Amino acid sequence: MLQQDLHIHTTYSKSDSAVVPEQTISLVAAVKHARMVGISDHFENLVDGQFQTYEREVRQAGLKVGIEVDGQAWVIEAARCTVDYYIFHCRDRDADYRSLDGLLATRRPVIIAHPNALDTDLNRIPTECLIEINNRYIWRSDWKQFYGPFRDRFKFVLSSDAHQPNWLGQAVAQYAAGRLGVEEHLVFQ
Repeated sequence: MLQQDLHIHTTYSKSDSAVVPEQTISLVAAVKHARMVGISDHFENLVDGQFQTYEREVRQAGLKVGIEVDGQAWVIEAARCTVDYYIFHCRDRDADYRSLDGLLATRRPVIIAHPNALDTDLNRIPTECLIEINNRYIWRSDWKQFYGPFRDRFKFVLSSDAHQPNWLGQAVAQYAAGRLGVEEHLVFQ
């Protein structure tokens, strides 16, 4: 069993074509693949009154409530939500780096999602942020070169970024973390 998995999508991420109809909150809760599980659906799919329903369903399933915030355009609205943590898409844009302050001001954990896939400049990320090593995207770059220089600067979180039930795992992320010599930071301990 995994220690934690906080980057998981469900059918609430309706704009994401990789999410299958079977990827429901109840299924993720029933699988129990990790000791600590959090759901972090795309925030842009949860506006217009959907967030309260989403939050209630996730909490009733006994899971942590997260949201995936896609850059600075959504930060102000996302910071008002009662979540346990944020997954943040930080592209290499000044506005995205500046907007991190808005999420950090909430005093909730901010996890920088798959920075190697988004060309995030980790030199510009505040050290209070957690850096994700993501099972879905870790292999898409020279991860040793990308993450290696930052091993001592940040705490790292491993995640699946599951969009489908068979993606609920972290074998590749665990392998990369082991090769990098980083320990997984457990967010809620």
